[in-house]
Amino acid sequence: MLLLMLLHVLVVAPSSAQQQQPPVVRPGCRDTCGNITVPYPFGIGAGCYRDDGQGGYALECDDSGSSPPRLTVEGYNHRLATLSLAAGEARAYLNATRECFNSTGGLVGGRSRDTSMALVFSVYRFSDAKNRLVALGCPNLGYFVDAAGYYVSGCMSVCRPSQYAMPGPCTGVGCCQSAIPPGIDFFEPHQRNFPKGQNDSSAFTTNATSCHYVFLVDTEWFTYSDRVFLDRADDFDVPVVLDWAVRNVGNCSAARRNATDFACRSMRSECFDSTNGPGYRCNCSAGFHGNPYLDGGCTDIDECQLKDDYPCYGVCTNTLGNYTCQCHPETSGDPTVKNGCRPNDKFTLALKVLTGVGAGVILLGSMCCCLCLTLQKSKLMRRKQKFFEHNGGIILQQQIRSYNGSTGGSTSGFKIFSSEELKKATNNFAADQILGRGGHGIVYRGALVDNSVVAIKKSKMMEEAETKEFAREMLILSQINHRNVVKLLGCCLEVEVPMLVYEYVSNGTLYQYVHGGKGLDSDTALDTRLRIAAESAEALAYMHSSASPPILHGDVKTANILLDGNLTAKVTDFGASKLAPNDEAEIATLVQGTCGYLDPEYLMTCQLTDKSDVYSFGVVLLELLTRKKALCFDGPEENRSLVSRFMMAVKAGRHDELMDCQVRKEMGPEALEEITNLVMRCVSMNGEERPGMKEVAERLEALRRFQRRPWGQAGGGALEDEDEEKSLLERKQDYKFRPHDVLDLEGGSTYTFSS
Repeated sequence: MLLLMLLHVLVVAPSSAQQQQPPVVRPGCRDTCGNITVPYPFGIGAGCYRDDGQGGYALECDDSGSSPPRLTVEGYNHRLATLSLAAGEARAYLNATRECFNSTGGLVGGRSRDTSMALVFSVYRFSDAKNRLVALGCPNLGYFVDAAGYYVSGCMSVCRPSQYAMPGPCTGVGCCQSAIPPGIDFFEPHQRNFPKGQNDSSAFTTNATSCHYVFLVDTEWFTYSDRVFLDRADDFDVPVVLDWAVRNVGNCSAARRNATDFACRSMRSECFDSTNGPGYRCNCSAGFHGNPYLDGGCTDIDECQLKDDYPCYGVCTNTLGNYTCQCHPETSGDPTVKNGCRPNDKFTLALKVLTGVGAGVILLGSMCCCLCLTLQKSKLMRRKQKFFEHNGGIILQQQIRSYNGSTGGSTSGFKIFSSEELKKATNNFAADQILGRGGHGIVYRGALVDNSVVAIKKSKMMEEAETKEFAREMLILSQINHRNVVKLLGCCLEVEVPMLVYEYVSNGTLYQYVHGGKGLDSDTALDTRLRIAAESAEALAYMHSSASPPILHGDVKTANILLDGNLTAKVTDFGASKLAPNDEAEIATLVQGTCGYLDPEYLMTCQLTDKSDVYSFGVVLLELLTRKKALCFDGPEENRSLVSRFMMAVKAGRHDELMDCQVRKEMGPEALEEITNLVMRCVSMNGEERPGMKEVAERLEALRRFQRRPWGQAGGGALEDEDEEKSLLERKQDYKFRPHDVLDLEGGSTYTFSS
């Protein structure tokens, strides 16, 4: 007897461990038609389907002569391919509408019957998410209408000649497609052929297909590749996706009011509204599966028996609607991961004490590190404050507040930056951010927090006397507002040598433009050079005459004239600049500037005046006209200075040979003599004989206007308008050279200009 009981346990135990399958249909009803499952609320035969007045639940299965059996919707005769409770979908077959034509465009065959589909008053709707309307063949206009005969959706398929064929997706050549709106319950396709006629474009009908189709189809099923469908001349069925729902009432809230007719019968089910037309559907709650439309249809999922879906490598315990997974005794970790549970360590008292001591040492070390960091940070802050005060930061702040109070505005955006702001802007002054190096420091490219790009000058050591005047000079320099002067945006005073922040000018320096191959070549217009020279002269004249107090640049050279994207000149680098002194005792200063541009009189007297900037600008003007460097060490010693070479060339009457080929080509004799006179006056050894920058700017602009007139260019023709010519000739007197002007040259020689 005991042996029989043991055998019974061995036989019964495996079967009880299997996952219990929930019911699908009502008791005594057929659950399949061929290989298609038919779940309730759908059913085959009386009493096996939901009867709420909506058509579509009742199905018919014809397995008498067809293989496989044919499943259709009772009353609609639509053949179904699949039926899904969880997705709320069904797939039906629909015959494609076909029309075929002969070579002259006459209709020779087709199929238009059995190609429409009516779902009116049923639980089905055409899925707008998973279907699309397709028109095959060309030229072809395919569309469909609703039950009232109104247009719903359509598209146009056109032809292209073979040499312009466009293989690929269904985008309008030989095949087109269009989406459909939601809530559609009727489909009647139509198409319009465009037979080749005498007035038709050959490009419109070339490669026209003999047969045209239009049909609604499952998006995932239909692919248009290699035009395979265009060669078919027979009937074929395509699958179409239908969304179904319980539609005898509105949404879930309305359906729950009538508990006896509520379709979600299982206690473990949930209701949610349909997304395609009115109605609702049911699903089993989380942790349950089965048929929510049957009483008791949703049963608990035994997750412990479904390890692929619910992995557990420890002790699995099934609960109602859920499960638990724990590591085996004496182990710990993550039981849902393979090898995630590890044996527990034998943590002895000695190890615990040792661990506690170690943790204490680490904590004490961390506290010491934090204290050291705090002290270093405090020391760094005091050092920054010391530099800030030493560099006149407090004075500058007071002057800014005083200026704002007196003007009722702001200092044109001038800001005192912190050192951290400028470090972040330049990526800690990285080498790849360097824009250039000069005698007074290094210039970096920086990006501020507002994404504005600036140029940051990190200067070298500064004299004590300069430090005392730094705050006053910064406030004055920040007020310079001229389109041809680089704007000073702010400064940083928390470092040993203050850093200056300027606006960023993108196109490099005039030196690079003239000598570095960044844009100036034999085809560059003379007018561009004259404009750059005039703009630079206007900037210096503004600093000399309009700034309050006047400002002397002190280091005028092509490397300190920047060009923006429009080649507009902007004078920069005020590292050698000085505010004009109030008395003669303040004129004496250290010799500074750049060799080749330095005023000879300044070298002898150490007195920086506005005429020193005029001399340096004369050298810049010579560089623009000759494209030669201010100093050249390749030739004889007497030819190293560009100014000396030019003076000797003027003395010999051969200064035109020193000019750049484009200057000689475009500039006429009178203009050449005028600009020669201007250069010779600028680089005169005696500062009193040099013109002011304002006069230089005016003469350059006048010469530019003169040069732009036909009579100002080499080989220019006559003007057509006599009145205009007379007016211009009168203005031309403004450009006339002063006759018998005498300039002193090197070596005691002189040069006299003719009348």
